[in-house]
Amino acid sequence: MTYVESGVARIRPQQFHESDGVEEWRVLGEGACAYFRTGSFTTGAQLVQAISELPDLGHGRPDVDLRHEGVTVRLITLTGDYYGMIEQDVELARQISAVARRLGIPADPSAVQTVQVTLDALSGPDVVAFWRALLGYQDRAGSPEDLIDPHRRGAPFYFQQMDTPRPQRNRVHVDVWVPYDQAEARIAAALAVGGRLVTDAHAPSHWVLADPEGNEACVGAAGWTEVKPSRA
Repeated sequence: MTYVESGVARIRPQQFHESDGVEEWRVLGEGACAYFRTGSFTTGAQLVQAISELPDLGHGRPDVDLRHEGVTVRLITLTGDYYGMIEQDVELARQISAVARRLGIPADPSAVQTVQVTLDALSGPDVVAFWRALLGYQDRAGSPEDLIDPHRRGAPFYFQQMDTPRPQRNRVHVDVWVPYDQAEARIAAALAVGGRLVTDAHAPSHWVLADPEGNEACVGAAGWTEVKPSRA
């Protein structure tokens, strides 16, 4: 279902993936990401230049990370009351992929991921205020339990409400968002080196894992569901 608020037509991750021409992209958390293997900084700069020349970027102007070996592009829309994906992101993703193909630059959907830090808190507002000030972050539009880097460089922080103290279990953990078609392989790799599966009750939305000493982490796959990871 597409819904409109404040003049912006929002879309869900599944809608994005079901669209034609975006097969090289993967939704991670709220945004769509693609990675293009350039092999050199010069080629990567050419790709970034070509993306900058696309017409009508509008709300969907991309975040671009240029490195020697490749370029990561992330599509996320920020308005006064929204932080997520919109219909225009689909068309922009198509255009960016077309530019890369024209330049002969291959995409690697398996190479994208995002990381989120989750803190459990008894007094959410007090804890959020501390981390907001310490990190220089800001509230995420429409989600007071989230803090985001206003420059979209650092990992977001999510604050999960606790009802009672939990002294024998960690209260900070990492959420790792991976492409929906890479989640099971990433989990298998973690289990193979001594990790354990805490629960897969919410799969294929997310899985809760723990390292050999019990520190927890979540693997989230946002391709086909709307549920955030890590709410264990």
